[in-house]
Amino acid sequence: MTSTQSSQSSQPKISTGMTAVNGQKQTFWMPEIASYFVAGGAAGAASRTVVSPLERLKIIQQVQPRTSDGQYKGVWRSLVRMWEEEGFKGFMRGNGINCLRIVPYSAVQFTTYEQLKKWFTAYGTKELDTPKRLASGALAGITSVCATYPLDLVRSRLSIATASIPLQTEQALPSSSVITASGAKQALASAYHTSTSSLNQTTLKRAELTVVGMTLKVMREEGGVPGLYRGMVTTAVGVAPYVGINFATYEALRGVMTPPGKNNIMRKLACGAIAGSISQTLTYPFDVLRRKMQVTGMAHGGLGYHYNGAFDALGSIIRTEGLRGLYRGLWPNLLKVAPSIATSFFTYELVKELLVTP
Repeated sequence: MTSTQSSQSSQPKISTGMTAVNGQKQTFWMPEIASYFVAGGAAGAASRTVVSPLERLKIIQQVQPRTSDGQYKGVWRSLVRMWEEEGFKGFMRGNGINCLRIVPYSAVQFTTYEQLKKWFTAYGTKELDTPKRLASGALAGITSVCATYPLDLVRSRLSIATASIPLQTEQALPSSSVITASGAKQALASAYHTSTSSLNQTTLKRAELTVVGMTLKVMREEGGVPGLYRGMVTTAVGVAPYVGINFATYEALRGVMTPPGKNNIMRKLACGAIAGSISQTLTYPFDVLRRKMQVTGMAHGGLGYHYNGAFDALGSIIRTEGLRGLYRGLWPNLLKVAPSIATSFFTYELVKELLVTP
């Protein structure tokens, strides 16, 4: 063990791109890479569970129609309403599929980011500057989205499936809609509130409120496997700058806020919270577009909109709601981002250190 420790202590730190052990090049699936993967997965699961109620509220506020009554308004009032209607299960609704998605998503993202940093710096022979960090983060974000997108779409559907969101009435729907007032009422019961599930035959069955059940429902009603990838391009376009800014900002803040001798837990958490808040605010409109695209086929258009692509969705939102419509749900999102990203980075570094320390 003594010789191993002395050998490792003479090499660069993991984050700077260590590429050789005992004079040999590392292979892709060496223990160090596995530690990135495991630590990334643990970071994702921990960060999303901490803020699950706010994550669900954000999705509900993003996709609910603009009606005068029945909207989820205000963070605290909405959380209380969620608790009164559904209890603790309401807070955790969709978190299982969220964790199932975020574990591989976060694992792929952190691992890809670490490896791309090494590649862009020629394995430690070139300087790791801000553009390289941004590029590494952006490509890591795209890779993780493509790998796990169907799980993200199903998670969004499960998050709003039991929320008592009012659907658009016949007058509020486009003229091409064929949903009647009674049909809208039935769609409301079937798509958003399980307490009325016995009132009609279109009700979402209990089996459809599971990961497998919702996946099969989307495939059955929305064109098969392609239905599971609705909005993926919009998501990738939005995630690329978000992840790039997130990683670059975090590492820049670490250099300023955690100098040698001041590398405590609170400073690390603060770096993650600030980085997450900045990146989310700058890229939030892409997140709104992603959610709109993901649920546009739900309840046969009962949410009051149907889009023929990302640009159609963007134009429709700006036309009907103004620029403010691109920031719906931003406040609860900001409330969740700080603890979420802080927990993610802190957990990642903690688990990685535990796994790679001899």
